[in-house]
Amino acid sequence: MATRPTEPRTVTGRVDGRGRLVAADAELEALQREAGSSLGSPVAIPQLAAIVRIARQLRIPVERRALAAGAAQDIEMWVRAVPEGDEVALIIERWDSRPPLGPRLASVPGGRADPLSSSGRWSVDEQLRIVGISEAAAEMIGVPVAEASGQLLTKMVKLEEDENGEMPMLQALAARGSFARQLGRRRSDEAALLLSGEVLLGNGDSFAGFEGSVALADSVKSGEATPDPAFDELLRSPLRHIIDSADRIAGRSEGPLRDDYAAYAADISAAAHHLLSVVRTMGEQGDTGRATIDLVELVYEAVGLIETTASEREIPVAVEPLHSFTAQGEPRGIIQILVNLVGNAVRHSPVRATVTVSFERAGDQSIVHVADDGPGIEPGDQQRIFERFERGKGEGEGSGLGLAIARRLARSMDGDIQLHSKPGMGSRFSLVLPAA
Repeated sequence: MATRPTEPRTVTGRVDGRGRLVAADAELEALQREAGSSLGSPVAIPQLAAIVRIARQLRIPVERRALAAGAAQDIEMWVRAVPEGDEVALIIERWDSRPPLGPRLASVPGGRADPLSSSGRWSVDEQLRIVGISEAAAEMIGVPVAEASGQLLTKMVKLEEDENGEMPMLQALAARGSFARQLGRRRSDEAALLLSGEVLLGNGDSFAGFEGSVALADSVKSGEATPDPAFDELLRSPLRHIIDSADRIAGRSEGPLRDDYAAYAADISAAAHHLLSVVRTMGEQGDTGRATIDLVELVYEAVGLIETTASEREIPVAVEPLHSFTAQGEPRGIIQILVNLVGNAVRHSPVRATVTVSFERAGDQSIVHVADDGPGIEPGDQQRIFERFERGKGEGEGSGLGLAIARRLARSMDGDIQLHSKPGMGSRFSLVLPAA
């Protein structure tokens, strides 16, 4: 549970109407500089910037616990933001330094995190009014962030009892502890949600609200089984959270940031979007949304997703210069296939070699060839590598799922993946699709 400190150490600051930290005690100014900004510039500590934004939106004092990352340590704070005209006064009643936390999954016994711990974040006060909510959580609840702030959580989400007639949130309140898998329904369309979190305590251990996370649970209905946690909770919700956070960083929504770090965040967002589409496809039985697509456009999108890996290995990806090359298929699935084929070619090519992508029309088929100068594939492995959890000899790390998924996706679009390879002479994988 989160507890407000009883012996606070006070650090103060002031934020002007343009979001700039115009005054700060030495500790806060140092943290601002470690975040890449300075006094007189926009608040660069995302947690503080969010609290200031909420206080300004609600026009009331807001108190929240925050954990900020310094250059070599984490800072745990209890923050009070008080609107004063156009400015917001910051009173940080605790400033405790501690060693930085490791990855969240690594801190959980057995390597498994609470499935909701990385999903859309929210917090409410003692009257269950929303005082903080992420873009991802607002989207799941079904309202814009600006409209959600200050509203009762129960006005947007109907909390329900579980199969035992109990409500985990109420049990957590009584025990002053945490809760998980609290079922709720969006009032707008009855979509099912799962909430988890912990009780916040104020002075004298008085109830000060809840903070936690929310995840969609599309198939949770009375009498039905819950979704497969491997895909719905453990993967999809954290990926949405990664996308939301990366987009905020890339857009510099929480303050100034060096251009290279903003570019890294954009790469993270693009990769997470791709991984989310892979997860969705693994949980589906096939796609029906087939259309005429431009393979040249999709090839360049796929190459962009693996550009960082290719650059690190100094491997250019040469794409045949065509204006357009059409086929029939589902764009999301085709990008997944191309990322896998081009990514494999880059990984197995020698440093500073070239991967080539070319196009061929053969009767009623449109074909994309991806060729590399790698070691090639033994004849005995050329069919086995398309089976789940199988890899070629010497491939090292990897799940062995990429080519199996790629071929399944291609065949679901009436296409296929073909392989031409000789040991010592490289490999050429070909995506075959119906011509448009």
